[in-house]
This record gives sequence, structure tokens and C-alpha cells, in this order.
Amino acid sequence: MAGAARARKNAPPREEVLAAAMEMIAERGLEKLTMAGLGREVGMSSGHLLYYFHSKDELLLQTLEWSESRLGAERSRLLTRAAPVRERLDAFVGLYVPDGHHDPHWTLWLEVWNRSQNADDDARDRQAAIEGAWHRDLVALLAEGISRGEIRPVDPDRYATRLRALLDGLSIHVAIGLRGTGRAQVLGHAREFLDQTLARPEPADG
Repeated sequence: MAGAARARKNAPPREEVLAAAMEMIAERGLEKLTMAGLGREVGMSSGHLLYYFHSKDELLLQTLEWSESRLGAERSRLLTRAAPVRERLDAFVGLYVPDGHHDPHWTLWLEVWNRSQNADDDARDRQAAIEGAWHRDLVALLAEGISRGEIRPVDPDRYATRLRALLDGLSIHVAIGLRGTGRAQVLGHAREFLDQTLARPEPADG
């Protein structure tokens, strides 16, 4: 017990460990993120890291949750500002789509979901919570646009599900570096889809 107490006392803040993990993914790629390498970055042994995180899967999931919390704060700022709903929808899409090939957040997201095939119920619930936050914000924004008459009436929940499925598919192409599918092209596809499906019909003449 004394050794465990010393480990807790000497450990760097949890956020520092998670930030270091994300930085390693960004600079060196996910395959270079090892418990031993991360331990060297934060001055801990791999054994101490395992004491706190129990497994690499848990470390990756907590790092994703930490990254998502930062994105969530940025998403809230973008979606609550005074601007037309259509403009804020574009901002939502811009935050959702990867910055480019090897975007560290999307690289981590893909790895966590790939590992989820063998995840326990708790990990699956936490992954669902990540997706649920994006979905709820999008549904609320769509509902606001409908209530204000800025976009055509749609079922916000069903539309959000379909839009996010479209964005996920296109974003994966960006994240893995599929040729001919860059961020600019994906944003263009998304804008065109939003225009085609949400624009209010022109009133009939007289």
C-alpha cells in the first residue's frame, strides 16, 4: 500500500498524461504510442501508467474522452454564438471533419472504435456518450433552425443520424488519406448536401 500511495503522490496530473499521449499521436503516429514511451514523456514507469489506466485500451479511451471534452467546449462556443443556423451548421461540419491525413483526434477515434469489438459494456457506454454529445447538439441546432423558419422542416433526430453517417464516411476517407478525398472536397460535399436538403422552397408566384 505504501508503494501505491507514493505512486499517486508523485504522479503528474491526469490531464498532463492524456495531453502527452495526444501529442505523441500527433507527432509520431499511434503505432509509436507505447506505455513505456509515454512513461518516459511524463516521468513515470510503464508499470505506474498501467496502475492508473489498467490497460492501453483504457488509456486510449480516456485520451479520446479528454480530446472530446476540448472539442465539446469549442463546439458549444461555435453553436451558441449569434449567427444564422445555416452558418452554425457549417461550423459544426468544419469541426467534425478531420483537418487532414493523420488528424490525431480521428486517428485515435478510429483506433478506439476498432478496439471496441472486444470492449466491455462500460467502454461501449462511454463511446456511445461521445457520439451522443455530437448528436444532441446537432439535433438541437436543427430544431432551432426549423422553429425560426431558417431551414425547411425535417425530423431533427432522423436528419442528424443521416448527416452524421455521411460525415463519418467522408471523414474516414480524409483521415486515412484516400486519394482524391481531402478536407476541402468533403466540406464542399457537405455544404451541397445541406443546401439541397435544408433550403426552404421558394414561394410560388401569386
